[in-house]
Amino acid sequence: MKIMVTVKQVPDTSGKVAVNPDGTLDRASMQTIINPDDLNAVEAALALKDELGCKVVAFTMGPPPAEGMLRELMAMGVDEGVLITAREFGGSDTYATSQIIAAAIDTYGVESDDIILAGRQAIDGDTAQVGPEMAEILGLPHVAYVKKIREVTESEVVCEREIETGVEVIRVKLPAVLTVLKDINVPRLPSYRMKMEGKEKETPVWGIADLGLQENQVGMEGSVTTVMKTFTPDPRGNCRMIEGS
Repeated sequence: MKIMVTVKQVPDTSGKVAVNPDGTLDRASMQTIINPDDLNAVEAALALKDELGCKVVAFTMGPPPAEGMLRELMAMGVDEGVLITAREFGGSDTYATSQIIAAAIDTYGVESDDIILAGRQAIDGDTAQVGPEMAEILGLPHVAYVKKIREVTESEVVCEREIETGVEVIRVKLPAVLTVLKDINVPRLPSYRMKMEGKEKETPVWGIADLGLQENQVGMEGSVTTVMKTFTPDPRGNCRMIEGS
């Protein structure tokens, strides 16, 4: 068994968010962080590693500097990181991104008892689409909004997922994709020893040719959605303070 977890490097939206004239985020002008929900997915993977002794592999799609994020995850306990990067991937929407990440996971190899974890959504898009889309492309069962993993066997996983009316308990056959909520856990901190060990590990770098994809499947050409406009709304109305009982 191995746990594969997808992680995204995102702009730090706690500061000023810059937008390009075409409506896309000006990522170059902002600091980057590890997507918070994805950190919870990493912690869930590491907790399963502690319990079951399985291997944990992290995948990220992004520019070459994203390798530093993978090193940070290795310092937390991730065994291997795979960087998916190519100029052709620029401008990919959620569908094209799902195609790329699914191809990387398929290239790495999915076995009968594997689990693929992802955060619920990324803070730069808030779509919560990539995890389920990736599962559909891979032809795997998937459960979204997972708040607890109850039990894992060689053939299935039992988990709790949050819905509008409460909590569902779902038993799903492996291999499967789970997207997790932030309240599933508290991510551990990297250790200095493992940070040093992570510097010695090789990080595979895969481009479009390594994944067997065509240019019309990725980037703007492979995207089925278009952002028409991105803007900060003007404040509306006035606030009137009323004193008294």
